[in-house]
Formats: sequence, structure tokens, C-alpha cells
Amino acid sequence: MTSTHVPAVARTASPRTARAINDRLALQLLKEEGPLTAGQLKTLTGLSRPTIADLVERLQSAGLVAVVGETGARRRGPNARVYGIVADSAHVAGVDVRTDGVAVCVADLLGRTLAEASLPVDPDSDPVRTVADSVALVQRAAQRAGAARLHHIGIGAPGLIDPATGELNSPAGLPSWHRELAAALQRALAAPVLLENEVNLAAVAEQRLGTARDRDTFVLLWLGHGVGAAVVLDRVLRRGASGGTGEIGFLPVPGTSALPSASCCDGGFHSLVGGAAVCELAREHGLETGGRQGVEDAGAAEAVIRAAVEAGERGGPFLDALAARIALGVAAMCAVLDPGCAVLGGEAGRAGGEALARRVEVHVARMSPLRTQVRAGVVGGGGVLRGAVLTAMDAAQDALFGAR
Repeated sequence: MTSTHVPAVARTASPRTARAINDRLALQLLKEEGPLTAGQLKTLTGLSRPTIADLVERLQSAGLVAVVGETGARRRGPNARVYGIVADSAHVAGVDVRTDGVAVCVADLLGRTLAEASLPVDPDSDPVRTVADSVALVQRAAQRAGAARLHHIGIGAPGLIDPATGELNSPAGLPSWHRELAAALQRALAAPVLLENEVNLAAVAEQRLGTARDRDTFVLLWLGHGVGAAVVLDRVLRRGASGGTGEIGFLPVPGTSALPSASCCDGGFHSLVGGAAVCELAREHGLETGGRQGVEDAGAAEAVIRAAVEAGERGGPFLDALAARIALGVAAMCAVLDPGCAVLGGEAGRAGGEALARRVEVHVARMSPLRTQVRAGVVGGGGVLRGAVLTAMDAAQDALFGAR
């Protein structure tokens, strides 16, 4: 159990402000440590026993905290009661928006999954109908979860999110309904909607639930049909002036036949490690991709990388060549940011596992004097969805816990 002390400001602030700070501190401890007794809260916060008693009473009256048990059969009285956060005092939803479908997860205030649903989307479907069907999907999931209303909704989508407006700037080729869904959900469910780039949300999931839990600073390289990156510095997700931090697919690199343009990343890093490029590289090494040349998607790249890993020594030359390509992007990010850790995410990145990550780390060490660990992402295909839920959960907790 960690030790937490009351911030100095709480000792000098007005009574109302001090109560709000103390309440939030206690709620944060209950969230991180799990259910605690009043005595444990006193020890962890350094607050007096009367202050803790008042605090617990306020939080119970607000419906945020409840008695969830007792510490022992022989101990009675207020200090023997164990208090925990009332998880169903608010519900949140995460939504993962792809070109070919929508997935939704409804969770309680502690992030526990209550209902999940998905909807395939035909590329030629009517955008208005797609938006309506997606809204209905979220509504049905909320009903199955027993949520009378959703406190916050987090959405992950490809494209740039304008930091000033919060609006999605979808690159050419992405469906128009992507830009319309957030506003439609906010109107229909009367809940604040938090729109975030999908790769950023994958990084949130890896930091909170996956391989980067011990890292305050790291970069996540997304390898799938397309290529992207997320940057976390000092535990803060960095988005950039226009929301474009991590658009590494446009990075000019050696080994391509042209340079990228402002409207197309062909010729950039994407041309070396995007899904089609990975499958072409596999064919050069005598591996079957199972897809049609030049049009392979993330699934085909994932499958061929996984097959190469399983093939052992036979798949080694392909994995080495792929690692050398990936290392170009990782080394470029390391030269600018010095994150100390790079996570390989996305369908293709996860498929390579430790076998690919080790190879990339070796290549990066040859190009950069900055020591950098390379790790395989471990949060599965639902990483974007889990990141969306976590983002919505954090916003709901901030609103509820900060209001006391």
C-alpha cells in the first residue's frame, strides 16, 4: 500500500476548497488501492480522524462511496467498516471507429466492462444511415449495461483531432460519417463526447494496462494497414499544435522511390512498413501472404508476420529485414524525443511479439547512441476501445470527484 500525504495547499485553503481537495484525495486512493477502512484512509492521507469521518459521510451522501464490508468479525464500529467507490454511480462508453466497422464498450466508473457490441460497415453504405445505426448501437449497449444515462463517451478514430476545436480532420479516403458521429452521439445521448486519435488511445491502453505501465515516457509505433505513432512524455499524451504529433507515415526515409507530399504519405515511412509493403517484403523472402498483391490490409500483414515468427529460423531473414525498416522510424523518433522506450503496437506490431521487438532494438542500437528499449505491445485488438473507455472514465471521475 502506497503512502500519500495531504497537499500543502489543503492545509492553507478555505474550508470549502480544503474539503474538495481532501475528498478528491480520498477518492483517488480508493480508486488506486481498492476498498479501505477509515483508519487506512487516515494513515494514507495524514488527515485527522474527525476530518476522515466527515469526509466519508460527505462521499456517502453524494453516492460516490459505500460500505462494502468489514475488516474482521471481532472488530466493530466505524473504523472497522471498509469503504469502496460505488462503481455504478456513473457509466461511460468507449467507441472504436474504423473504416469497416464500429465497436462499443460500456463500463462502470471503475472501468469494468458491462456490455460490448459491434457493427460491420459496408464502405458503400449511406453515411446518414451509418451514423444512425452507430448511435443505435451505443444506445442498445447502454441499455444492456443497465445504464440510465452515459456520463461520458470516448471515441477513437483515425485522423487528426484539432486541439482547439476537438473536431476530426479526416485524411482523404476516410468515410465522411467519421466526422459526423461524435456530434450525433452527443445530441442523442446528451453526454459529453471526447474524440481522440486511435493511436493515442492505444498508447493510453498500453500505459495503463499493458507493456508501458512502468514507463512515464515512451513512444508507441502503430503498424497496421497504415502507420502512426503516439508520444507520451512525463505521463502526458502529446498531440502537437495541430494534433499531428506521431504522423510518422509522412517521415522521409531512405529506401523509398519518392518523397511524401502534404496530401499523401506514399514515399514516406508508410511505404516501408505499411500493410502492403510488409506483404511485398514477405514475398521477396519467399513467404506466402494470402492476399492480392498491392492491396493487402492489416490482416494480411499480421498473418504473414505471425507465420514468420512461428516458422522460426526460416522466417528469420524476413523478420530481420522488416526490423531494419521499422528501426528507421524508431531511431528517428528517438533522436528527437529520447523516450527510452518504444512500443510496437497495431495488428502487425503485436503479431511480431518479442521476436520482432528484439530485432528492432538491435538495429536501433546500431543507429542511435540513445539507449532505447523496444517492447511488443500486449493490449489486444481492443486496445483502441479500452483506451476510449479509460479516457471517458477519467473524465467522469474528474467531474464527479472534483465536484465535491
